[in-house]
This record gives sequence, structure tokens and C-alpha cells, in this order.
Amino acid sequence: MRLERVGRRHGLRGAWILREVDLDLPAGSLVRIVGANGTGKSTLLRLVAGVDAPTTGRVTGRPPRTAYVPERFPAALPFTAADYLVHLGRIQGIGTAAARAGAGEWLERFGAGEHARTPMAELSKGTSQKVAVAQAFLGDPSLLVLDEAWTGLDTGARAELDAAVRSRRAAGGTVVFVDHDPRRLEGEPSAVYEVREGRVGETGHPVAPAPGLTAATPGLTSPASGSADPAPGPVRAGGGSRPRVRITVSGGPHALPPPERLPGGPVVAPGPDGDGTIVLTVDADRSDALLGALLADSWHIHQLAPEGVRV
Repeated sequence: MRLERVGRRHGLRGAWILREVDLDLPAGSLVRIVGANGTGKSTLLRLVAGVDAPTTGRVTGRPPRTAYVPERFPAALPFTAADYLVHLGRIQGIGTAAARAGAGEWLERFGAGEHARTPMAELSKGTSQKVAVAQAFLGDPSLLVLDEAWTGLDTGARAELDAAVRSRRAAGGTVVFVDHDPRRLEGEPSAVYEVREGRVGETGHPVAPAPGLTAATPGLTSPASGSADPAPGPVRAGGGSRPRVRITVSGGPHALPPPERLPGGPVVAPGPDGDGTIVLTVDADRSDALLGALLADSWHIHQLAPEGVRV
């Protein structure tokens, strides 16, 4: 599969999210996409999966059987967990009996078997995510696109997803993924690409900004979040400004470590209205590392929001 000079913008006159993207995705490859929040990682994954069409350029060689796990899964659907998976299986051309057997198998593997007959609208966020991941593996996809699919899963389900990804790759499938944990499948990707300033480049190689796009350009929007990319952050020591991200969390089993012990040295403040949440503000380029540390310590992530966002 190949992306050739692909660009994506909103509308006829909207801001460009990505420009001139050239990307090869060979069969059997495991490809990680990295970059600061709001830079267009989800946009790139949607283009790879075929959920969005490029504004410019072309995508060729996409396998007919492609599966996608979005960053946000619409859980309030009029199905039970099992019936939803059977429905999606039939859409993919899988017979009802085979789809039902596959649904049961994948729900069990991800630790959600007991919720097979539970209405989707009644599932917890974590169990909904298990259903979202299970649907991706029903049809043995040749292309698997995972946008933060591990977020919200418990330790056992995360390990099972790691194993399922390895199995798909071993079977010749291509897997493209984004995850906040920098240790996810560490050392295994065949390539790591960074999204920065409207361009996509392999890690370790310079990424030239797309014409008219800079890291400080306000108003670049990400379809997955529905919000603009970070506007310039506050002025910092030494002059200049940097994009910042606010992360709202709650529910950690231990007290939050002091800021100097967290990646990026975030500014820590109580959530609004005394709702028990904590807001951490950190440089955007350190937000993935901070999120990884929070998730590893079992904190619940409520929201990520670029500072200076326009909605």
C-alpha cells in the first residue's frame, strides 16, 4: 500500500492538516505513528484506513479487508455487544454462525465475554473499548489501523491486543498504530514515522514543514478531536512560545507524583468546580510521555485539550 503526495484539508478553503505525504506500507509491516497531540496523527490514520479521502494525491494498494479502531468509539448503539459484532461481521461478508462464533471468541480473549448480551449503551468505557478492538479482528484484516486502541483497556486486555497485533503481522497483515505509551511494542515496529508541521517523515530524518504550515499556526483542526491544533502557548523563559496541552485525569490508585517527577514537569491544578479531577498542563511535545506515565499508573484520562483551542 502506498500514499503518494497525499494532502488533507477541511473544505475548499479550510486549513491544511497534512501536505505532500509519501508513505510506503509493505505487507507484513508494523508501523508506528508518533507526534505531538493535534498534529494530524488521527487524520493520517483515517486516510490510511480509507475513512477519509485525500484532498490531493492518491492512495493505492489498500487491501480490500481493512479494519479500523477509532480514537473515540460510539458506544451508545442499539445492539448488545455480541449482536453488534455479528452485525459488523455480516457487513464484512462473514456468515451469521461464523460471525457469532468469532464474536464470542474475541470477547472472551479481551476479557469481555460476560458482557456479550449486555446492551452497548450500558457498557463501561473500558468494556466498550474491548468491543471496539474485538470488531477489528473479526474478519482477519490484511490492514489493521489502531488509533490509541490500548487506551482504556486493563492490563490483561492490553497484553492480549499486543499478542493479536503480533499474530496479524505474522500472518502477513500490515498494522499501523498510534499509542500514548512510548513502550508499546517497543523495538518491534519496522518503521516509525513522525507527523510534524503538516509533514510525515521517518523518525531520525528531518521533516521539512509544509508550505504555509508551522508548529505555531493556529486553527489547524483534527477531525478526530473536532478541535483546533494548539495555538501558541505561553511565553517561556528564554523567549518564544510552544504549544501546550491540558490533560484532565482522575482516579489514580496512588497520589499523583510531584510535577518534577512527571515527564515534562507539568503544571498541576485542581479540576473545575471541585469535581475531583486534576488538570495537568504540559508542552505538547512531552504530552505523549506524560500520558504514558499516567496510564501506566492506572489514572483515568478524561480529556486532552490544546491550550488556546478555538471551537
